[in-house]
Amino acid sequence: MFDALATLLVFDLAGFTPATPLGAALHFFVMDVAKILVLLTLVIYAMGLLRALLKPERVREFIRHRGNLQSRFMAVGLGAVTPFCSCSSIPLFIGFVEAGIPLGVTLSFLIASPMINEVAVVVLASVIGWKFTVLYVAAGLSVALIGGFVLERFKPERWIEDYVWKIRMGETAQIEEDKSFRARHAYAVSQVKEIVGRIWKFILVGVGVGAFIHGYVPSDFVARIAGDGGVLSVVGAVVVGVPLYSDAVGIIPIAEVLLGKGVPIGTVLAFMMAVTALSLPEMIILKKVVKVPLLALFTAYLATAFVIVGLLFNSLKGVL
Repeated sequence: MFDALATLLVFDLAGFTPATPLGAALHFFVMDVAKILVLLTLVIYAMGLLRALLKPERVREFIRHRGNLQSRFMAVGLGAVTPFCSCSSIPLFIGFVEAGIPLGVTLSFLIASPMINEVAVVVLASVIGWKFTVLYVAAGLSVALIGGFVLERFKPERWIEDYVWKIRMGETAQIEEDKSFRARHAYAVSQVKEIVGRIWKFILVGVGVGAFIHGYVPSDFVARIAGDGGVLSVVGAVVVGVPLYSDAVGIIPIAEVLLGKGVPIGTVLAFMMAVTALSLPEMIILKKVVKVPLLALFTAYLATAFVIVGLLFNSLKGVL
């Protein structure tokens, strides 16, 4: 459907031809923008209906009284299905700390939340396929779960800013909530407006970059730049991803083109994870609640984990 729409607009009506770089780039741009925005709207609305009662405070309370191991899996799972980007996850991080949830559990949530969400999973599967999507989700969840265990070994509590420990969110009065379909519909629509309004620019930029690479950059050139999937190429992908900032959905079109140009799957995985979970804006915001040693440790762990993930999947290229 989306391919037919792009063909109609770009080739039939506008008169471009698929043999030209501009025609190929425009066709890719129109097709992916339409596909991603439609899927984004539908999935966010559907999840909004289900999530009308899932507030950040409830996520915190849900984890609060669970056992250590159980709370870790719950934190990672909730991080994957809650709509919080890296920036909006920080206030919830404070709430977790205040509630007495172990810091290792909290850090696992903080890693999983921006990397994985159900919207990105649906869009990723529709654009790239379920095989890559399953690999991305499995790698992201593993990095988040292991990260909590690794980081807590360094006793990171000493590196939380003092004011965070002093915050007392308290138990607010419970206000009766409207559980009618009309109220949930209104909430779902507001979620569509908020999330699409927040990330549509990233989608256009991501698809634009992907379209340019698709139409103008030869496959052999991309393959040479990306390397053979060795250590240097994966480290380079992580380093390039750090200065960038995008929602997980916005980076999908670029990943789609990189895979199509022959870039090794592990290198693309490492790049996507670096962009979504190790971006400079997140580090700047996180610096407001943690001290430099923990920020450096958090960054070093993620960078190392992403490189390991990239190398692991590149080494399995003959199997995958």
